Amino acid sequence: MHEKCGVVGVSLAGRAAARPLYYALYALQHRGQESAGIITHDGFQQHSHVEMGLVGDAFDPGDIAELNGSNGIGHVRYPTSGSVDASCAQPFSVSFKSGSLGLSHNGNLVNAGALRDELAGLGHAFTSDGDTEVIAHDLARNLLDADLVTAVEETMGKVHGSYSLAVMHDDRVLGLRDPEGNRPLCLGELEDGYVLASESAAVDALDGQLIRDVRPGELVVLEPDGAGYESYRLTDLDNTARCFFEHVYFARPDSTIDGKLVYEARRELGRKLWAESGINSDVVMPVPDSGRAFASGYAEAANESGEGVEFAEGLMKNRYVGRTFIMPSQDERERAVRLKLNPITSTVEGKTVTLIDDSIVRGTTSTQLVELLHDVGAEEVHLRIGSPPIVAPCYMGIDMASREELIAAGKSIEEVRDAVGADSLGYLSPASIADALDTASDDLCMGCVTGKYPYDIDGETTDRDVSRPVVSD
Repeated sequence: MHEKCGVVGVSLAGRAAARPLYYALYALQHRGQESAGIITHDGFQQHSHVEMGLVGDAFDPGDIAELNGSNGIGHVRYPTSGSVDASCAQPFSVSFKSGSLGLSHNGNLVNAGALRDELAGLGHAFTSDGDTEVIAHDLARNLLDADLVTAVEETMGKVHGSYSLAVMHDDRVLGLRDPEGNRPLCLGELEDGYVLASESAAVDALDGQLIRDVRPGELVVLEPDGAGYESYRLTDLDNTARCFFEHVYFARPDSTIDGKLVYEARRELGRKLWAESGINSDVVMPVPDSGRAFASGYAEAANESGEGVEFAEGLMKNRYVGRTFIMPSQDERERAVRLKLNPITSTVEGKTVTLIDDSIVRGTTSTQLVELLHDVGAEEVHLRIGSPPIVAPCYMGIDMASREELIAAGKSIEEVRDAVGADSLGYLSPASIADALDTASDDLCMGCVTGKYPYDIDGETTDRDVSRPVVSD
């Protein structure tokens, strides 16, 4: 899996927005490491700085100083649609007869190609192959003939897929979450204004207070002077399709998403993992960092049931090595696992070990870690996973492997266990995911573990009555 993206928008009372946006992007860096950008507006003109690389590399003090204005939006990107180059870096900006427009997008459109063809036929010239530019052009077209809220509503009626957007129209910042709520977006209050962000950790970084999540299908428009905001519920579907992987892996554990603290959700998932497939062992240890809360909950539940299990760190993480699944080749991914995680022999040697991780995708990391623990003297290695088997790709903003690359696709759990070399293997059920998140299964997107999706995707099965909007030829 690859990262999704992070979006942020702020409106302040007379204070420059650039530095708060910069801090917020740092808080969202885990959501994308390919590019970072900020657009501000000073009431007269738009200012933009977008670069490839990490937030700390993309900006220097001079860049921040030149981003004038008390309103702005920002973005960190991992590409799930479009090229890996500056042309698709965000926020994306356009100037047109009705003003300037900036757009930061987290998610992925299913019908971007059809919309691009329609807009190109109307004379729109595209500078990138990403779906964000498609949204920007359609919104700009609608703003020529309609007020802001109506224009957004018309664009929402044309696009199909997942999106959380931070948008700037001249000096007005707005946030929009798709009708299914697939991607997270929250609203926070600062001492001198308001903030919209992918995760509440970004609100915390600005010493703000989380107000609530932006509701699925809701448009939030911030006042340019930071005095308040307006809310418009543009759609209200019977069911949502919130991505369960935000709580399993992607979000920071200190973020609250859809009313649930991610850390506590992961601990509860770990407790349910023990209830479903717990096994007695000498030590329970996490794959750092995302497996830690799962392992804590698992070990706690095991001890409550009378098993005298030790929770211990058995793998030391090298924090200067990037995430293994964003390495461009399989050989580099395999090398990166060895560079990234080193066993603590005293925790492992001569013991039966339960190793807890959030997921298995290709199986590269799991296979190497099981082998590594056996090599340093573990008597048994039992693998427990805090999510169901991933059997299908994601089309909604996670650049996940194809079915051919997914180790669980077309295999039984026992076949996966044999492939990774573990003494036993247990996954968490979809029902336990929904229960731990206090959400009905019908309100979650579980396409990657069921093969059924909440959007109309060519060649795939849906899990609800849904069809994509009709786009003119």
